[in-house]
Amino acid sequence: MGAATTNGSAEPAPAPAPALKFLIYGRTGWIGGLLGGLCAARGIPFAYGAGRLESRASLEADIDAAAPTHVFNAAGVTGRPNVDWCETHRAETIRANVVGTLTLADVCRGRGLVLINYATGCIFEYDAGHPLGSGVGFKEEDTPNFVGSFYSKTKAMVEELLKNYENVCTLRVRMPISSDLSNPRNFITKITRYDKVVNIPNSMTILDELLPISIEMAKRNLTGIWNFTNPGVVSHNEMLEMYRDYIDPSFSWKNFDLEEQAKVIVAPRSNNELDQTKLKREFPELLSIKESLIKYVFEPNCKTSKA
Repeated sequence: MGAATTNGSAEPAPAPAPALKFLIYGRTGWIGGLLGGLCAARGIPFAYGAGRLESRASLEADIDAAAPTHVFNAAGVTGRPNVDWCETHRAETIRANVVGTLTLADVCRGRGLVLINYATGCIFEYDAGHPLGSGVGFKEEDTPNFVGSFYSKTKAMVEELLKNYENVCTLRVRMPISSDLSNPRNFITKITRYDKVVNIPNSMTILDELLPISIEMAKRNLTGIWNFTNPGVVSHNEMLEMYRDYIDPSFSWKNFDLEEQAKVIVAPRSNNELDQTKLKREFPELLSIKESLIKYVFEPNCKTSKA
């Protein structure tokens, strides 16, 4: 029943929020799997897309079958075991990361659907305008300056093209981390298994905190480019010190510099800080990277006297 007005008539009750249903691409991937788990836990109806991203007909069939309110793209090629794979599989990388993503964006636009696209922030590197340690991060409108890896080239290419699709929300994820320290895609798990690590501060994404925010972004129908990392930076050594203090007191590691690293990898890696002003304005509760690491990753997994 509506509320009474000053003249005694009743105002119509506000329309109920439309029921949500998500269509998710990337079922076998890490982020896609976590996203489905979040939807199940929150009672949000969802379906996984079965079509290949580069196949327009199969995408349209998925949308017809699922009738979603929003589409999430967590599919794509990052390479196994790492992005060096993309250097020797360029056509496959283009097909998934460029052709596939653009096809999905175009199909969604034709259906009037917002597409939440999990992209990458590994398209920048520290430069004179954004020096390491300065606290000056790259903003959403900045032009990518890192072309060291073919993977990053394809991601920068598709991000630029997606600017022409007003229905797309591009989330720049970096070095994703979760509380599941057994997952080999987890950045913490990766570096604890390396023989040596570089020690460079970077912006990173704590999935336990930010994936729920991406669902809220869909509910708000937010679009455009967003730096999708926690505010601030954390270095490899700082993270490994936390791992030692919370998880394994006997853990030790060795460092090497970028010149030494270059001898054991095919493509250079991106190191940068992303500006979080825009995301923090929309979600002021967002924790800094170090606070989020402790709250969502290390405290839940603590095996030392810090428990």
